[in-house]
Amino acid sequence: MNIGIDETSYKKGHKYITVIVNHDTNTVVWAAKGHGKSVLEPFFKQLSSERRAKIRLVSGDGARWIKDTVVEYCPNAEFCIDPFHVVSWCTEVLDEVRREEWNKARAELAKEPKKKSGRGRPKGGSKQKSPAEQRVEAVKSSKYPLLMNPENLNEAYQAKLKQLLLRNRRLATAYRLKEELRMIFKLAPDEVSAALDKWRRRAWSCRIDQYVELQRKIKRHKDAIIATITHGISNARIEATNNKIKLSVRMAYGFRNIDNLISMIMLRCGGLNIGLPGRCQEI
Repeated sequence: MNIGIDETSYKKGHKYITVIVNHDTNTVVWAAKGHGKSVLEPFFKQLSSERRAKIRLVSGDGARWIKDTVVEYCPNAEFCIDPFHVVSWCTEVLDEVRREEWNKARAELAKEPKKKSGRGRPKGGSKQKSPAEQRVEAVKSSKYPLLMNPENLNEAYQAKLKQLLLRNRRLATAYRLKEELRMIFKLAPDEVSAALDKWRRRAWSCRIDQYVELQRKIKRHKDAIIATITHGISNARIEATNNKIKLSVRMAYGFRNIDNLISMIMLRCGGLNIGLPGRCQEI
C-alpha cells in the first residue's frame, strides 16, 4: 500500500485539514481537521500493526511532522518527498537572491550624482546609461524568466535571461544551481546520489548564504529524494485531490461544520459507490 499525506486550507485564517490519499486507488482514505503530528497520529493508531507494516511508500512535502510520524508508526515504509516542493525550495532561494540584487542595484544608482540635463528636449538615443542604470534595468522584471523553466520561455524572455546572466554573476550562479537541482529529478536512480553530492559541493562553495543553508536541507532529505526518483512517486495525486476539495468548498459557499466538509470529501473523493433510488446499477 502506498499513501500520500498533505494538508490543505479550507477557510481563511490558516484553517487546515490533513488528507491521506491511497496512491494505488487514487482515493481519499482519511481526513481530519488541523495539521501536525498530533492530528496525523490517530490515523496510524487506528490501524493494526499488520496493516501499518503493509505500507511501503509514503509521499509528502518534506514537513518534519509527516516524516517523524511515518518513521515512528511505519517501520517498513520508505518516505518519498515531492519533487515539486524540493525545486520550489530552490526557486524561493533564487527569488530571494534576485530581490537582494535588485535592492543593491537601486542603492548603487541612488548614490550616483544626478547629471544636469541641458535646455530643450534630449535627442532620442543620445543619453548613455551608466553601469548602475544598466544593472537596474537588467534585474528589473527578471522574476519570470529566472523562476520559470527555460523551455517555457519565449524568445524575448530568453534574450532578457541571457543578458541578465551575463551582467550579474551572483544571479547567474544562483540560476544555474536551480536548474541543476531540477535536472537531477530526470536522472536515472543510480546517478542521483552522486549528482546530489556534486550539487551540494557547488552550493556550499558558491558563497551565497541561502544556498549554503539549502544544501544542508537537501542533505537531510537526500534519502527521500533518492526514493522518490527510484519509485517514481510524487504528491501529484493528492494535490489534484486538494483542488477537488477546494472546488467542493466553493460550490457549497463554505462549510460551517467541518464534519460536513469531511463527509463531502469522502463522498466525492473516497471512491464510494452509493446507489441512488430509481437508478440502474451498473454490473
